[in-house]
Amino acid sequence: MTERRDPDALIRRAGRGNPDFDQHFLVDDRVLDRIPTYAESFDRSHVLEIGPGPGALTERLLDVADRVTAVERDPALAAHLREEFADAVADGTLTVVEGDALDVEFPDYTCCISNLPYSASSELAFRLLPDAKPTVLMFQREFAERMAASVDDDAYGRLSVSAQHYADVEVVEEIPKEAFDPQPRVRSAVVRTTPRDPDYEVDDEAFFLDFVKALFTQRRKTVRNAIRNTAHISGLDDPEAVVAAADEDLLRKRPGNLAPATFAELAALAAEHGDPA
Repeated sequence: MTERRDPDALIRRAGRGNPDFDQHFLVDDRVLDRIPTYAESFDRSHVLEIGPGPGALTERLLDVADRVTAVERDPALAAHLREEFADAVADGTLTVVEGDALDVEFPDYTCCISNLPYSASSELAFRLLPDAKPTVLMFQREFAERMAASVDDDAYGRLSVSAQHYADVEVVEEIPKEAFDPQPRVRSAVVRTTPRDPDYEVDDEAFFLDFVKALFTQRRKTVRNAIRNTAHISGLDDPEAVVAAADEDLLRKRPGNLAPATFAELAALAAEHGDPA
């Protein structure tokens, strides 16, 4: 293995982060070295990296992957990456795609390892999760904890149910803000997702996710009232018919007490009786 580039020197060559692009560059060598190890059990033959910045993590991914595709929104950083890693670009092991990761077409990657921009965490997570590819992703710690939360945890909510619909989710490391330059205002965490089919059946995934979203907007209400109050979100034409068909014990609970499988059962009941649009 060749000597590592210094992350601070990479930033100097690339230029300071653009605050409009929510750029906080990871500069702690120990953290950078650990991140690819969380994907050791995954197929790392073609790694997708979103938001590579000056390339400190990119360099480490090139050491463990056959190919890396790096999607960078900032034109100046994309140009820097092509120059800094010109040899890897030339031999085809690195492809730099300039564009917004919410819009560009992804290649047929095998896993995604990224320090994501926190302002787009939710949108990017739910672009990646339906691909059913394993990921190792950096998020704001609060967001990461919500993704991995279990039923009845204070952090359990729509994000927990939606993310765990697609994968097993685990927080594998918490990262202090001092590991970044410039430092974010919050602590961060690395999340590993391992795709798997849910242990319940969902006939209409879009309706299921909208139904979960709807009920969690009323998380402090009973399920009975949440169904009644959120028809404009879930798309139900007849929420009263759903309430009439549901189990009374279930209706007394709150959304935060419902496991994903219970949400699936209730969504199926709502689809059957509520005439969703």
